[in-house]
Amino acid sequence: MTSGRVVFRPAAATDADAAVPLIHSSGPAAFDHVFSVPGIGDAQAFLRRAFVDGAGEFGWRNHVVGELDGVVAAVGAGYTGATKWPFTLAAARQILGHYGWRHAPGVIGRGLRVESVIPPPAGAMYYLGHLGVSPALRGQGLGTALVAHLLASRPVGHAGPVILDVATTNGLAQRLYERLGFAVIGERRSSLVNRQGRVPDHRRMQLHGGT
Repeated sequence: MTSGRVVFRPAAATDADAAVPLIHSSGPAAFDHVFSVPGIGDAQAFLRRAFVDGAGEFGWRNHVVGELDGVVAAVGAGYTGATKWPFTLAAARQILGHYGWRHAPGVIGRGLRVESVIPPPAGAMYYLGHLGVSPALRGQGLGTALVAHLLASRPVGHAGPVILDVATTNGLAQRLYERLGFAVIGERRSSLVNRQGRVPDHRRMQLHGGT
């Protein structure tokens, strides 16, 4: 059992060292497929740059962290379809700045192909993403507390569906989400493979009742 109570707060740029590996752990195969470029760097190098930058899907402003005894032990994000274009523009800028003109088009292309397996939120959807808990503390209730915090942080008056995606290879996470009231509403097959490995099939899950 954990020795203290998890405390959630908005993330800060200074959380990068602890938060970025947890964000990466939420979907390592997809992140590596898109962002690892031999000779340039691995996926976490890009995620760190984007996190510290602050803007967009991967920026610190889009995340919360959970601290246990003063140490970051969990991270996650909750956002709606209204973020689509601001996040797209931020990602394009961050990718170009990190990879340069030579490699940026390939990264962007791979990102768009991954979106066919893990689509971004649309419309009134409230999407839970980048859910990560320190490996040594999994199974101790931090994931449950993280999801509960993100649900409580929904925009005032939000009435749209609450959605998340989970890899078919991540049965432990799927069972957790099912215990929290989510149900599978669809599955997308993946044929995406490169030198970094294969992006697994993903299941889309929705919170029962949509609220």
